[in-house]
Amino acid sequence: MKLPRRNFLQLAAGATAQAAVSHFAWAQAYPSRPVRIVVGDAAGGAPDTVARLIGQLLAERLGQPFVIENRPGAGTNIATESVVRAPPDGYTLLVVSNSAASSASLYEKLNFNIVSDITPVAGIARAPLVMVVNPSFPAKTVQEFVAYAKTNPGAINMASAGIGTGPHMAGELFKVLFGINMVHVPFRGGPPALTAILGGQAHVYFIATSSSIELIRAGKLRPLGVTTAKRWEVLPDVPAIGEFAPDYEASIWFGVGAPKNTSAEIVDKLNKEISAGLTDPKIKLRLADLGNTGLSLLPGEFGKLIANETTKWGKVIRTANIKPE
Repeated sequence: MKLPRRNFLQLAAGATAQAAVSHFAWAQAYPSRPVRIVVGDAAGGAPDTVARLIGQLLAERLGQPFVIENRPGAGTNIATESVVRAPPDGYTLLVVSNSAASSASLYEKLNFNIVSDITPVAGIARAPLVMVVNPSFPAKTVQEFVAYAKTNPGAINMASAGIGTGPHMAGELFKVLFGINMVHVPFRGGPPALTAILGGQAHVYFIATSSSIELIRAGKLRPLGVTTAKRWEVLPDVPAIGEFAPDYEASIWFGVGAPKNTSAEIVDKLNKEISAGLTDPKIKLRLADLGNTGLSLLPGEFGKLIANETTKWGKVIRTANIKPE
């Protein structure tokens, strides 16, 4: 039977509306089972710690477990690819960090694009690094350090937690902007790099604030500068490196992403809950204890951050000709 055009259009509109209502209702019921949060770092590191904090927050607010799954390796690329290949149903999420932004250019043949294949959900936290030296090092300021490096090219060993990590990228940007030469000494993670700087085997380390603050206060590390554009309130007497090089800024940051094509309703729901949680005084205090400040961003804002950081660190990697291990 051939339907009149008006009846056909009414039926089509009704079907579309019903589908939209069903989709919205499904999103409203989300989550109805446990959710995985994949982390591209080992347990105990800063990304893992932040992920567990947010996982607990979301579990309390949404009534389902948010289970942390650590999949370290290849500069967080193993974790990212596993989420890219997951169904876009909101039950597999990713901790996206500054490491993912640098890995996009560090590794030439990836099976995904971090900017287009991961849907940005929300920012979580941001933290500066601190440029520290062993107390026996002759330089006491950034200016003295640069002068020493130019007088002694190649004589300074720069420790890092590994190629492409935040500490490494912060050091490479410093080298580029100040026109100095330092020998990069990558370690397998932050703890051995810290041991090297404390023992005098390395001279300088751009270290996470959570790992350095107590050692700085105890006089075991000498801070020369923080890696943000402005001074850090926890160390107000330590200048920002941006005071000497206006283009210098190198933060560690974390956020949540999801597979491409995850519904806007689920993304918005997660963003709303994360953003609300970040206003909780207990969460603020816990982040501060880790050297972080909350990074409450809308999905589009977080997506812009990922894109901008990917472009920025791509330029540094190409300029310094950095290659993966």
